[in-house]
Amino acid sequence: MLERAPRGIVTVAQVGDFDAIIDARSPSEYAEDHLPRALGMPVLNNEERARVGTLYKQVSAFEAKKLGAALVSRNIADHVERHLMDKPKSWRPLVYCWRGGQRSGAFSHILREIGWDAHRLQGGYKAWRRHVIEQLAVLPRRFDFRVVSGATGSGKSRLLEALAARGAQVLHLEQLAAHKGSVLGDLPEQRQPAQKGFESMLFAELSRFDPARPVFVEAESRKIGRLQVPETLLEAIRGANGLRIEASLPARVGFLLRDYDYAVADPCWLLARLANLKGLQSDETLESWHTLILAGDFHRLVEELLTRHYDPLYQRSQAHNYASFDAAARYVTDSLDDDALDSMAAQVLATSA
Repeated sequence: MLERAPRGIVTVAQVGDFDAIIDARSPSEYAEDHLPRALGMPVLNNEERARVGTLYKQVSAFEAKKLGAALVSRNIADHVERHLMDKPKSWRPLVYCWRGGQRSGAFSHILREIGWDAHRLQGGYKAWRRHVIEQLAVLPRRFDFRVVSGATGSGKSRLLEALAARGAQVLHLEQLAAHKGSVLGDLPEQRQPAQKGFESMLFAELSRFDPARPVFVEAESRKIGRLQVPETLLEAIRGANGLRIEASLPARVGFLLRDYDYAVADPCWLLARLANLKGLQSDETLESWHTLILAGDFHRLVEELLTRHYDPLYQRSQAHNYASFDAAARYVTDSLDDDALDSMAAQVLATSA
């Protein structure tokens, strides 16, 4: 006989049944990872959590609980006043903390006493994290991936966006990772998520896909910036059928100058990123590229980066890592503007049913 969860406590499988999900953990815990849709309403902020933890270790559990109770009560009251006063009696929130214990227990108890049908997550965030890891080990095998390949600057990400705009299922890994997947891939004023957060977003994306329809994804390396692509997903992508964009060199140079306009506008940013190529390119080559940057000759710089660095890497890595590389359907183009990529997306969908 299956053991039922106590009243007011639900499992990970039920998280989609609620009007809102409240993360009662500290802001630093929330920033690293959280459930999809979760609202950060910490019952202890980072400093308060550290104070209570220090008191627990250095004085006693009793003294720590007294301080914790006072802080938690104030913070919950503040959340109710600032964020929840407009919620109707029928509102059903789910609350979770690290293990599904005292922090979420206190918050959900007060919400239930008010009259809302509040529940807390059994096992808390730790249960969610286990679920994500388990699902990422099996979910990718359920899908028919179609891998978009092409040399650097071929507009692969923009093609994915055009496919998505036409209703296709798209797993946009670089968008989730907040990185363009190369040594120049850092986005200005945007940090990559933590690995745990990246994996939660991957799970959420995969969970919404229909296995009966293809899922388009870009050919990626094992790492996107500092983030690791889960092994099962990487294996599924590398073994999938593909299509290849074969864009002319002038089209690719023009596309990259548009796509990396922020780099052109900030030569110091560009110089700092190119320093990461030391050891991969000779000092003489790097010095010549620095000269081009300082002279503002970005067209020639991009052309040389493609022909002398990115294209040789692409040929080696794609042929080695992707089984479908040679047999991939080819889409030849001399233009990578929005209209051309939209037209290509229409062709891809017409032949990918």
